[in-house]
Amino acid sequence: MSSSTYGNFPGARPRRLRTTPAMRRMVAEHRLHPADLILPAFVREGISEPVPIGAMPGVLQHTRDTLRKAAVEAVEAGVAGIMLFGVPEEAKKDAAGTAGTDPDGILQQGIRDVRAEVGDDLVIMSDLCLDEYTDHGHCGVLDAEGRVDNDATLERYAEMAQVQADAGVHVVGPSGMMDGQVGVIRDALDQTGHEDVSILAYTAKYASAFFGPFREAVGSSLKGDRKTYQQDYGNSRESLRELALDLQEGADMVMVKPGMPYLDVLAKIAEAVDVPVAAYQISGEYAMVEAAAEKGWIDRDAAILEALTGFKRAGADMILTYWATEVARKL
Repeated sequence: MSSSTYGNFPGARPRRLRTTPAMRRMVAEHRLHPADLILPAFVREGISEPVPIGAMPGVLQHTRDTLRKAAVEAVEAGVAGIMLFGVPEEAKKDAAGTAGTDPDGILQQGIRDVRAEVGDDLVIMSDLCLDEYTDHGHCGVLDAEGRVDNDATLERYAEMAQVQADAGVHVVGPSGMMDGQVGVIRDALDQTGHEDVSILAYTAKYASAFFGPFREAVGSSLKGDRKTYQQDYGNSRESLRELALDLQEGADMVMVKPGMPYLDVLAKIAEAVDVPVAAYQISGEYAMVEAAAEKGWIDRDAAILEALTGFKRAGADMILTYWATEVARKL
């Protein structure tokens, strides 16, 4: 005889709403949709075949042709956007990252290629940062003491915004965490006739160990670390200050990066704003799931969906994920 025969308990039975898959679907508070997803993609200069990224199984450094194909596949799957990163030839890197502001630089070529291929059917976004193009690997230009010069870097970002907008990008994503970057970029876009180009601000970007595989993906030349401009992982209130500044300077959308280790920050920002909020599931998060799945330690597909739904639950409107096209097809 069950103990529930005696007394009035359980007085409530939440398990009634978990009894079948159909019931669980019907009462789900959060669910993924292909339009929630944005695909980060790398286009590399000087290659004739795509190059696999060893630390990110299934992710490639694209040729211009395979980038076009990836963009078409994303559209067909219902993915909302694509975030483009350029990987220049090593010989073209210099202290000022001039390949990043060359109208014929690899990122600008990639933007034009994707825009020509899919037009407005995919929101084309671009990484607005110097780290891929500098021989020292930092996100800005350096001063005489080897420190990142914030205000000199802002001048370079203004140039980058203009050439990326000229190439046809819909959204620029300033990721360097320089003070004042959103305002300077907004002014540069407006003054060059690109008022309709949006800014996705990397509002809370942390100096994270989880960026490791990304260094391979972009062929990073980084010496040292980025702790003087990316946020310290022990801080969360600081992100709200960054948020207030980005909104004041004209950000149209805001982002938290990395994703899973910072769901608390994501939830705070989502609660505080009335603009769209993005989360970036970064390379290390991707690599951990793929590696554990390859070992047979976790169910890969279930883990991917659980992680992505966690971003939605925490308040993300958009999720940048290397699984975007794959997940969108399954959804």
